[in-house]
Amino acid sequence: MRMAQAGMMISILIYIGFMIYIGYRFSAKNSSAGDFFLGGRKLGPLVTAMSAEASDMSSYLLMGLPGLAYLSGSADVGWTAIGLAAGTYINWLIVARKLRRYTEKLDAITVPGFFSRRYHDEKNILRAVAAVWIIVFFVPYTASGFAACGKLFASLFSIDYHAAMIFSAIVIILYTAMGGFLAASTTDLIQSVIMTAALLMILVYGVHCAGGIGAVIENANAMPGYLSMTMMHDPVSGAGLPYTPLTIVSTLAWGLGYFGMP
Repeated sequence: MRMAQAGMMISILIYIGFMIYIGYRFSAKNSSAGDFFLGGRKLGPLVTAMSAEASDMSSYLLMGLPGLAYLSGSADVGWTAIGLAAGTYINWLIVARKLRRYTEKLDAITVPGFFSRRYHDEKNILRAVAAVWIIVFFVPYTASGFAACGKLFASLFSIDYHAAMIFSAIVIILYTAMGGFLAASTTDLIQSVIMTAALLMILVYGVHCAGGIGAVIENANAMPGYLSMTMMHDPVSGAGLPYTPLTIVSTLAWGLGYFGMP
């Protein structure tokens, strides 16, 4: 292992240890199920917002979208970003406020629990259906985050991908199980700051290495459709392909997922 890799490994291990410590510290503050799952409903807007977006946009914001932009240009990423931003804002504006008031009034901790109490579901049919839907769709989504951790560690340190993925999953589950929502929100807040700083630093460093913003724009303009929002660049043929209205609507539909997030 080279010196640079050793330095990164030590930094990551210290970071992981700090995350576990946060979980341990918050474990003493959970005196009820409401404290564990909702942090006692006492989180401020900054922590709530940063935590929610860090949980939602971690791996694909740092790895997926940049890779897609590198291959095909602005259209896919641009319309996806517009859909996600609109979906996030409308969800917070319309759904979140009412859901917050209703769940507190009904003393519901989870979305399935809210459905059950809101609609007097004495047989728990709504609760079961909502729980199944959450499991079906969010287990793969959560697994994709673990997979991203595995790919990151495998590429940085040339270690086995599956071992890295399992190790990452154990660490995340450990501090979350110990500290509950308070620990998860605090670690997400820290990670959101790190991600924001990393994105800005990589952008500045990448533009500098490419020879400046002028060189970046010149190279991008040389690839057909790369900077267009109505065309996409085909990395195989090198041609610009039309970005149809149906594709735009389908890409914007990414934002609809926020209305069903538990």
